[in-house]
Amino acid sequence: MRDIAMLLVSLGVILIGAEAFTNGIEWLGQRLKLGAGAVGSILAAVGTALPETMVPIIAIFGLGKGTEGADIGIGAILGAPFMLATLAFFITGLAALLFRRTNRPLRLDAKVVRRDLRFFLIVYTMAIFASFLSDKDVKNGVAVALVLAYGFYVIQTLRDCKDGCEYEKLAPLYIARQSQNPSLVKILAQIGIALSAIVVGAHGFVNAVEPIAVAIGIPVFVLALIITPIATELPEKFNSVLWIRRGKDTLAMGNLSGAMVFQSSVIPAIGIALTPWKLDTLALSSALLALCAAMIPFISLRRKGVIYPTTLLMGGVFYLLFILTISRSLIQ
Repeated sequence: MRDIAMLLVSLGVILIGAEAFTNGIEWLGQRLKLGAGAVGSILAAVGTALPETMVPIIAIFGLGKGTEGADIGIGAILGAPFMLATLAFFITGLAALLFRRTNRPLRLDAKVVRRDLRFFLIVYTMAIFASFLSDKDVKNGVAVALVLAYGFYVIQTLRDCKDGCEYEKLAPLYIARQSQNPSLVKILAQIGIALSAIVVGAHGFVNAVEPIAVAIGIPVFVLALIITPIATELPEKFNSVLWIRRGKDTLAMGNLSGAMVFQSSVIPAIGIALTPWKLDTLALSSALLALCAAMIPFISLRRKGVIYPTTLLMGGVFYLLFILTISRSLIQ
């Protein structure tokens, strides 16, 4: 019970820290006069991905030479893009159907989402391919290539949003709610406090996950793959549901696809560099299902130039397939 309580408290701290970090990073983007596309697809994406970045790093370094740290780290790394491409897409499509009561195409900038999904499919395939390499130097080369690919993505996004893009009005900075134009010092202070909270929460999560997994007989990789992304990714993605309700479909999908790019390039690069990066059957299954789930809306954009809500519902099918795969492996 103590470990479960620690797990829940740690997840709460991570979520609060991630929310405050995202809020601060959006204000930082506005103060730096970055385009809205850069704020949503880059800065906000980094904010929502920060917990998944901290959990594997702390797991890998904090748990020493044992396999538990690598299992938790790889599970957290692979879990984020898997959840986004499957369950988060499903919830976004379901929200569109519920709010609009029709299967009309989403009203979005097809170029933005198509670019993000194309980058995701390319870099995530590279990350998976790296698991089959035996030479560590070659693997590290792939890690460097992933980081460079994300850098190219950032440059392209900044160029596309050079003239500015419309985006949702920012919520007040949490530590300066009465100010409509908070100072850079306050913005950076909130970002620093939020980062500290995420680090503390991630450390507590790592310490609680392993004993719980052992107690209930579930591999730590499976627990980290499922629990971590739901706790640290999915609640943030309900922002997409709100944007769908308000007719801001480009923001809703860009919030997901932009995060997918970061979490399939920079974060796997960390895993490749700091772990043996040998993916077992379950790990490969989750990665391949994520690619398949992302391929469906990408093909729809390429062929028809639109995404239907029912297209996004297919993500739920791939999520269910993975749950069935896990269940069968545990029974065996």
